[in-house]
Amino acid sequence: MKPTMNRCQENQTTITEFILLGFGTFPQLQILLFLLFLVICIVTLAGNILIIALVVADQHLHTPMYFFLGSLSCLETCYSLTILPRMLASLLTGDRTISVSGCLTQLYFFGSLAAAECSLLSVMSYDRYLAICKPLHYASLMNSRFCIKLVVGSWIGGFICMAICISMTSRITFCGPNEIDHFFCDLSPVIKLSCSDTHTVEVTAFINSSIFTLPPFLLILASYVCIISTILRISSTTGRKKVFSTCSSHLIVVTIFYGTLVIVYLVSGSDILRHLNKVFSVFYGVLTPLVNPLIYSLRNKEVKEAFRKAVCRFFSFPRIQIF
Repeated sequence: MKPTMNRCQENQTTITEFILLGFGTFPQLQILLFLLFLVICIVTLAGNILIIALVVADQHLHTPMYFFLGSLSCLETCYSLTILPRMLASLLTGDRTISVSGCLTQLYFFGSLAAAECSLLSVMSYDRYLAICKPLHYASLMNSRFCIKLVVGSWIGGFICMAICISMTSRITFCGPNEIDHFFCDLSPVIKLSCSDTHTVEVTAFINSSIFTLPPFLLILASYVCIISTILRISSTTGRKKVFSTCSSHLIVVTIFYGTLVIVYLVSGSDILRHLNKVFSVFYGVLTPLVNPLIYSLRNKEVKEAFRKAVCRFFSFPRIQIF
């Protein structure tokens, strides 16, 4: 007589994929949502790639501030490619299934890039602190080698941090149901589908997320306290506005990023906002990469000037006649 397999073991052998419910509760809006997110995807990629191209091509933008901006745009491009293509395919075809390995892969890149963005935003605030509060030492402190180390450290730190969580998550068992009430694979809804003990994974994820959100946020907060204190000591109103304009775009991006982050992972845990989690996640995962290049391009005179020169060079490029 064969030994009876428990429910967890039976289901574990059959579950090879998850179902991302996404926006399946609104079937009549699938085409409209597809077109909306397609436009968002195109604008996001075009805006961020344009900023990267301008930073690389224009000599006037070869400064630490714009090097970090180009790095942020590169990160946002990868960030969008992690979420949007899979969501667009789901809305167009109606196929909402994703393999377990594919789900963990998406979760890994999403979490890694989010952690890297937290670090990079704090690096950008530190750069503005040195430029405004330590202008005489700025060139020697924020040299090209140090800038590269800060950016590479932000990326590597984020990917190493998430590798630990994914390594532990891949070892837990999933007994069903296999439906994820989200439009992408996020850690919390994935862990909820497990039938094994997830306490260690949850504690590790909490520690890692705390390390990559709280210290960077405190660094950003401390930097802007010093920046605002320095600005208030400037006697000229015009001078205060000019100095503050150099960091206002970054401050807006930080507010949007951390604001939506708090709503999605802290506030939305309440009973009142739990059902709006997907809506807030759209702001955090989809709209934030969209507004970043718009904020920097619309509020930054040097970026607009670089874009104007690039357009002028493009249209004045001599045409080659073909005989």
